[in-house]
Amino acid sequence: MDAFLTSLFALLVAEIGDRPQILCAALAIRYGRVTPIIWGLGLATLLNCLISALGGSVVNEWISEEPLRLFYALSLLLAGIGMVAWRRPVDLLEKWSLGPFWTSFLGLFILQFGDKGQFILAATAARTDAWVFAAAGGWIGVMLACVPALIFQEKLAQMLPIRTIRYTGGSIFLIIGSIMALSAWGIF
Repeated sequence: MDAFLTSLFALLVAEIGDRPQILCAALAIRYGRVTPIIWGLGLATLLNCLISALGGSVVNEWISEEPLRLFYALSLLLAGIGMVAWRRPVDLLEKWSLGPFWTSFLGLFILQFGDKGQFILAATAARTDAWVFAAAGGWIGVMLACVPALIFQEKLAQMLPIRTIRYTGGSIFLIIGSIMALSAWGIF
């Protein structure tokens, strides 16, 4: 249950105001239909979460506890930096003519692949034997962050203090990651 809740909350916070959320809102505006985009988001996110968690479970078998703690700390530090640092603009896939499902599925799969959420999820799964729970929590966290963007679109930015959430979440990731890294090195 720890892996489930950790990945759920970490990915929920990490995705607020992030590029997948922005792309979801843009696709909903472009196509005017939310249902196929939700299916594309759900499938792309599920595949990314399964790949991340399965990769983390493989790492779990090869590495001892201290390096795993450092791996998790580094994933949080990089996520924190990514949340407070400047980001490049999102490609809104305007030239893609695959329809709402395939555009959202392929676009979001590519966008999420190698993103900070994948590293957090892999590091979470690496620290537990319950990688399936980590994947499920991560999937729900991303869906909870992105589905409101599909429904409310640009109004979401007016409803939520996204910049404050990103800076606060990024700062928390940086603090926790720093403490964990110092602990893994035996300094703290």
